[in-house]
Amino acid sequence: MKKQYDSFTFTASRNGTYKFCFSNEFSTFTHKTVYFDFQVGEDPPLFPSENRVTALTQMESACVSIHEALKSVIDYQTHFRLREAQGRSRAEDLNTRVAYWSIGEAIILLVVSIGQKSVASLTVYPGSFSISLCL
Repeated sequence: MKKQYDSFTFTASRNGTYKFCFSNEFSTFTHKTVYFDFQVGEDPPLFPSENRVTALTQMESACVSIHEALKSVIDYQTHFRLREAQGRSRAEDLNTRVAYWSIGEAIILLVVSIGQKSVASLTVYPGSFSISLCL
């Protein structure tokens, strides 16, 4: 199944270093780029000893709302960077294909012009055959 976007949720059961692996065995002709975005759950409290629910001051509530807004901005920036990288990759691939196509057209043009010169030389001067190429 071909997917361009997917999500997976994992809850770590213990602290430590985790590894994740994936396979790209069916793609032998094209290169793939994979982007990962890790989102951590709720931040731990700054003061664990004060784990009870208390009323926040106006400054504390403003800081909490700014912190939440900044987390949202970081998510949007990550998304936009991903889309920009995909667009850049597509543009570079298209540029490469256009360059190869132009080189192919130039070679075909050169072969056709040499063929026309040789055919014209054979019909105008049937006894002589020479190809002169001036670049």
